[in-house]
Amino acid sequence: MHASFHLAADLDAVLRAAASAAGLADASAFAPEVRTADPRHGDFQANGVLAYAKSRKLNPRGIAEQLVAALPPAVRDLCEVTIAGPGFINFTLRPAALLAWLRTHDSEAHLRTGAAAAHAGQTWVVDYSAPNTAKQMHVGHLRSAVIGEAVCRLLAFTGARVIRDNHLGDWGTQFGKLIYAYKRWVNPAALAADAIEELERLYKLGNEAAPDGSPELEVARRELVLLQQGDPENVALWRKFSEVSLAAFQEIYDRLGIRFDHHLGESFYNDKVDRVYRELTEAGLAQVSEGALVVFHPEHPRFKTQPFIIRKADGASNYASTDLATALYRSEHFGAHGIVIVTDFRQADHFEQLFLTVRKWFAARGHRLPELHHVTFGAVTGEDGKALKTRSGDVIRLKLLLDEAVDRAFAIVTEKSPEIPEDERREIARLVGIGAVQYADLSQNRSSNYVFSWDKMLALDGNTAPYLLYAVARIHSIFRKAGVTPGDPAAEAAATAPETPTEIALARKLVKFPDAIRLAADGLRPHYLCLYLFELASDYSSFNNADKVLVDDPALRARRLLLCARTLLLLETGLRLLGVRTLQRM
Repeated sequence: MHASFHLAADLDAVLRAAASAAGLADASAFAPEVRTADPRHGDFQANGVLAYAKSRKLNPRGIAEQLVAALPPAVRDLCEVTIAGPGFINFTLRPAALLAWLRTHDSEAHLRTGAAAAHAGQTWVVDYSAPNTAKQMHVGHLRSAVIGEAVCRLLAFTGARVIRDNHLGDWGTQFGKLIYAYKRWVNPAALAADAIEELERLYKLGNEAAPDGSPELEVARRELVLLQQGDPENVALWRKFSEVSLAAFQEIYDRLGIRFDHHLGESFYNDKVDRVYRELTEAGLAQVSEGALVVFHPEHPRFKTQPFIIRKADGASNYASTDLATALYRSEHFGAHGIVIVTDFRQADHFEQLFLTVRKWFAARGHRLPELHHVTFGAVTGEDGKALKTRSGDVIRLKLLLDEAVDRAFAIVTEKSPEIPEDERREIARLVGIGAVQYADLSQNRSSNYVFSWDKMLALDGNTAPYLLYAVARIHSIFRKAGVTPGDPAAEAAATAPETPTEIALARKLVKFPDAIRLAADGLRPHYLCLYLFELASDYSSFNNADKVLVDDPALRARRLLLCARTLLLLETGLRLLGVRTLQRM
């Protein structure tokens, strides 16, 4: 065993080898189940002895003793090993092992190299954000964009080639109404000033002017048919709608630090759905029911009688048609090993039926099946528990929400640090304000609704972006005072192993970074990484308050600068993985 990136994985391998060395019956079936321990009990704990012993009617404590006795001397050099309760094996890293890990992991590149084993050589497509064209992005679009970007960064950090795909809602019946309204009521001056605002106004007019059963609706439908048939005028309008929408979306993405590799919307798959109908029918999975082409899943308790409609009775495609075509395209064209789709929880049934259908279809036709993940999230609510809206009851536009975040952050920075030049205060406010909005979302378990509170998200204490960004700035200030660059090997060369309680506590937290990455990446749940970063910043604060860094003793100074440098490295790396941009001064 050595001080590698993932100490829990090392201990897992060591315990499996010890099971063989100890001559345990069926040793290859022993699963150590090594995980991060409660700090009171050690750094890591192996919990697998109990399940192994119980299934074989053996004494778990006796098995644990056999395993510990079979551990090689190198493990005891690095860890203090104890047995707790009925057979939990606890490992507490010795100060020398902590120092070895800190010296080895001196850059983001070295951290990444160790983490990359998880998804090395794999291609993952992440489908997120996906707004509808010709409409403004509102607060409801925030979570998919922010969570999706963090998932992309975590997968890339753990070795995957990540393809970011913005599956735009850019096709369908709404465009007939929009074209109908555009031809009648467009305001060229308004279109030039704020195209997306004008398109949204026109869509509302078209929707109001063409209610169900009205002659106007038939006219709007004819406009849609013309579009679908390739009418040059309507196709040109549709392209214009898409272009101005993408430009407006990109302004938001730039502010959030998000980029996409592709914007393959529903329209891209319009000519690919016939193959879906043909293959599912030939495989005996699809059948005609009441005029529609559907797939049934009678083995599923909730979908026994609920058909998955893949072509409507009027012959039109729908979300299911294009989503099935999308899955096949991602498998064949991108060679995806994994597909992640990030949407709100209300679409859970659709994607469960979609994934059931994909698995049966790909198996029947011999298509390569990627891992399929639907990353769901709850709603954003106001402090009253209701949907977040303006005072007039309208949905809050994302652009205005981000503007307000930056304005509020600027007021706080100006109050706290009026001596900083205004242009620098504005840049600090931009990073802190946007980061606060992103982090407030990511720090919640994505499955839950979360309450949007300006006071909480901009607070300088608690699990917030401002608290973490302040910790980063605070460490940078120490290095400025010391006159050295963070991570400078010369400044760390004389460092000795941590000794004081707060030095050891901080070092023990630093070596848990790989486990936070593993939890967040495996579960596609960024909040695990947020919690780790908050706890790391808290442990750093305790260390900084108890142990002066810039002391005269060279070895002591080097040791504490090493701890500061690694804390800074992990905070900045972790925040980057969440999509939150850092700064050096606040």
